[in-house]
Amino acid sequence: MELRQLRYFLAVAEELNFSRAAERCYVSQSAISLQIAKLEREMRAPLFERSSRSVQLTTVGTRLVSIARHMMDLEQAALALTARSRNQLRLTANMTFAANAIAAIVQVRERHPEAEIDFVLKRFAEQIEAVTSGDCQVALIRGSVERSGLDAIELWTEDLVVVLAEGHPLASETNPSLEQLADYPLLLPKRSEQILLHRVVERAMKRSGLRLSFGPPVALDHTASAELLNHPECWSILYASTADNTPKTGLVFRSEAQQRLRLPVSAVIDTSAPETAIQRDLIAALAETAPSSASISVTAPPPPASAG
Repeated sequence: MELRQLRYFLAVAEELNFSRAAERCYVSQSAISLQIAKLEREMRAPLFERSSRSVQLTTVGTRLVSIARHMMDLEQAALALTARSRNQLRLTANMTFAANAIAAIVQVRERHPEAEIDFVLKRFAEQIEAVTSGDCQVALIRGSVERSGLDAIELWTEDLVVVLAEGHPLASETNPSLEQLADYPLLLPKRSEQILLHRVVERAMKRSGLRLSFGPPVALDHTASAELLNHPECWSILYASTADNTPKTGLVFRSEAQQRLRLPVSAVIDTSAPETAIQRDLIAALAETAPSSASISVTAPPPPASAG
């Protein structure tokens, strides 16, 4: 029995929905189902009653909930034994935020020469788990999180880039609108592999009263921008930082007319951990690294008044 299995079990037990539990844990639904099945084999009893319409806990599953929560509490207590000092902090993000992270760390070190700040690269799901476990004190992410005990502090808002093949009917439009894009299929990886981008487009389309259609899902070993050359009738979206490093041959890059394809960039922290001056100043410094075109949500606090 693994702690990961119990963590997934709790997510399903609280959501009573495998799809929502998978999104909450930032894994695919098949991964959740596989680990629950392994846990049930070890328990030698079903934990959920499944039907086409609902998921319900069995008697054994109901009893396991309190034990699983206790195990999660013990995990946190064990990790707390090696908690870092107030002068030490670990920031996690993916490689696209490396420049932001390093610039912010340099600024904070000028104000706090005693600070020891590590920058560690992790995948999205690992970043959230790192903050939850106490391994990292701040995660810099795109999007937000809805998990008890965590807070996502919005730093700035980033516009997504619309990508079209040069032969697409909308390629000549300076700023194609959602209404125009809705007439063509969207090309992205499967939802379970790129939940955030799917959510942004789905919500924007729904708010605008539009229907969204999809082209063939992009395989894990392919890129959406390259696949557009094979499916020029489709369109796709990229993060601005990704678009900057994407080959432009055969493609055009555009902004949505009304800037409806946007998502927040946030700093995720554990609300149960005491805030330090280094953490507070790091979050403010990260906000200052926002691209000049971004909508900034957080500003740095004023420097401390000089003595005398």
